[in-house]
Formats: sequence, structure tokens, C-alpha cells
Amino acid sequence: MAKILIVDDQRNMRTLLAMLLRGAGYEVDEATNGIEGADLGARGAYDVVLTDLRMGGSDGLSVLRAVKEANAMTEVIVMTAYGTIESAVEAMRLGAFDYLQKPIEEPELLLKVERALQNRKLAGEVQLLATEFKERYRFENIIGRSQPIRDVLARIVKIAPTDATVLITGESGTGKELVAKAVHANSRRSDRPFVPINCAAISETLLESELFGHARGSFTGAVSARKGLFEEADGGTFFFDEIAETPLTFQAKLLRAIQENEIRRVGENKPIHVDVRIIAATNQELLSAVAEKRFRQDLYYRLNVARFTLPPLRSRREDVPLLFAHFLTKFNRKMNCRAVAGEGVVDALSQYDFPGNIRELENMVEQAVALSGGGVITADDIIPSPTQTRRAADGAGRTLADVVDAAERQAIEAALRETDGNREKAADVLAISATTLWRKMSRLAIVYPPSA
Repeated sequence: MAKILIVDDQRNMRTLLAMLLRGAGYEVDEATNGIEGADLGARGAYDVVLTDLRMGGSDGLSVLRAVKEANAMTEVIVMTAYGTIESAVEAMRLGAFDYLQKPIEEPELLLKVERALQNRKLAGEVQLLATEFKERYRFENIIGRSQPIRDVLARIVKIAPTDATVLITGESGTGKELVAKAVHANSRRSDRPFVPINCAAISETLLESELFGHARGSFTGAVSARKGLFEEADGGTFFFDEIAETPLTFQAKLLRAIQENEIRRVGENKPIHVDVRIIAATNQELLSAVAEKRFRQDLYYRLNVARFTLPPLRSRREDVPLLFAHFLTKFNRKMNCRAVAGEGVVDALSQYDFPGNIRELENMVEQAVALSGGGVITADDIIPSPTQTRRAADGAGRTLADVVDAAERQAIEAALRETDGNREKAADVLAISATTLWRKMSRLAIVYPPSA
């Protein structure tokens, strides 16, 4: 049974509210003034506090501050007969969940109390999941209660203690590196290095030297011998992000390194033994890349020992409220804000398709918190409107960067349609490298084929 505290210096109002809430099945305590309310609110384990804003001796804002300092999870709804927008906004900046204007109607009272309780429950689940996973499995920021995410977490627990090579697939922004880190954190190698590398971010000429190291004088500028990242990761885990972006010549050398547990520095013939667990990730369909001769079949089978396929966010919509609450808490803390979600925000987010997945949601929340000034975030603040989407597609942005992004998006999408999604051929059409195309698609959150 939810426990509610009513703080109001008007006896009739207090009695009426208590009667309505008890009739709805809630346990209710009453405080006759702000001083008593602040004391009870700070000491009691209340789910929701209803406090009048204007009272003799101590006002409702003092009650709000005392309650939030004692237990940030308690939701506070402020009541006012004066109903000024300024007082409501100030209360919400200080952490109030919502406000009620007197005279209070029973349906509105019960609706807002129910919403406050749902919000408290959601925040509690986020906190519980984060604490439980960090303590038991050290699953950093893997938030979700949907069946696909539960399956992923269960699989991590099974696979992590082994030394099996892991392949993680999924669209851009679905959290592939988070899963890789969770696998490492729950392995016997957890006290050794976790070394990540984005294969698309390093040029072909530097990739081999960066990973395997080089001997002194092996090429122009190699004034001294240098260890590669494979040696730095010895005893730990090496994470190849966007493994499909590696050239075929390098893939042959990587296959040998994985099979033989040894590498050769550029310019040297002496093999160096390394003990490294390999985790690779890609947002491409590797079997298609194998069929197109862009990825070695033997390397694919060597990597595809333990497979994780991460679902897009649109396939796990029930996790959106949890993720939103997690990111809202994160960026409120980071920016020292008290931004709160307005009515309809979570519902609107749950209906959005998120072509950029969790990364897009995180960026949306960060921007909304920054622009809200610590106030109320509305659905219009966080969800791109159809007009904004059309303006972006038409190149009608207000800045030069908007226009350039829109033009690049149109050109890339046209090239992908022309080549049936073959990125290598699309890159040739656009006269850019496949790596550059990948970077632009990631930055612009372009998914091909487009989601239905």
C-alpha cells in the first residue's frame, strides 16, 4: 500500500484529501503546517507528499526541499490556490513532480497521485537494476526489462567465464561495446586490460602497425620499436569494433593471430606469443559481406563462436521508459539540473522508431535537459516533428551545417538505393572510401534498408 503525506494548514482541505485518498486505498498521514510537514517528510518513508505552497510559518517549498534532501525518490505534488505559473515552475525546478490548483477535483487528484507513484516505481526499478547488475555482474549501463535484453544478460553470464571468441551484431547505437565490456568484466580476465579499437577510424596503412607494433626502421618515421595494442592487451580482452571495415589483407593476418595466439611486428620475423580473448562487433550482415568477397569466410567462422545479436530499440519499446529515466537522471546530475518529463513525453518516446537506437535516445535526452533550463521537458522538445524531419530532408535547415547534412543524407540514401545497399559500390558511386561512407552513415544515423 502506497504511503502518502498531506501537508496543509487548512483542516477542511486536509480532511477532504485524506478521505479521498484513503477511499482509493492509500495509507495517509497528515501534517497541520509546513514545519510539521518538513519534519514528517524528512523522517517518514513516504511514496508521495502533497503539500500546500502557502502556509503560515513555513511554506511548501521548504517542505519540498526537506523531503527531497531526505529521500530523492519521494515524489512531491504541490497545491496552490493562487495557481501562478511562476510558483509551479519554481516548485518543479526544485524537484516537484507536478502541481494541483485549488479547488481540487477528485479525478485530477487521483490521476496525478497515480502518475507520481508510477514515476517513483520506474525510478526505483532503474536504481534497482543498476545496483543489482553492478554489484553482481558489473553490467555497466545495460538497462532493460524486456525479454530480448534479459536473454542477452543471461547469455553474458554463461559466455563470459569461458574464453570463447565473441561476435556481437546489431544496428548502430544498440550498445555493442557495453556488452563487450560486460563480457570482459565477468571473465577471468577482468583484472587485465580491455583494449577497444574502432577499425573504421584507422587507415589501412596504420592498422597493422597499430595492432601488431613495428620494428625500428620498418617504415619512414619508425625511429624506434613500438609495442602494438595486441601486446598491450596480453592476458586481457581485445575488442574490434566495426570489424567488417578491415581490409582483406589485414583479415588474413588477424586470422593467423587468433588461431596461433601469436603476432609479428611490422618489419620483424620473430613471432611474439600473446594471450588475448577476441570480441568483435559489426553493424553489417557479415554473411552478405562474405558473399560479396569483402570479408573472409574463414575469419567469419573463427569469430562466430559465441554470437550476440542486439535488438534495435524499436523492438524493445517497453525498455524506453527505463532508459529515458536513466538518461534523465544521468544528465540532470551532470548538468546540475532538475529537469522533469512533462505529460505525454514517455508515451511519445515509446512510439518513436529511433533509427539511431539507444545512442539517439541518449543524445535526445541530453539535448532536452540542456535546453529545458532545468524545467519541464515537453514532447515537442524531445521528439523531432514531421516538419523538422521534412526540413532536414529538403535541406531547409537554418544553418550551413543543416544544409550540408541534408545534402549528404540525400546523396548517400540515393547511392544505397541504386546499389541495393551494397556499401562498397555506393562508396564508389559517391567517390569516397567505404570507411568514409560508414562514418557519415553513423553520424547521420542512416539505416539501410530503412525500417518499416
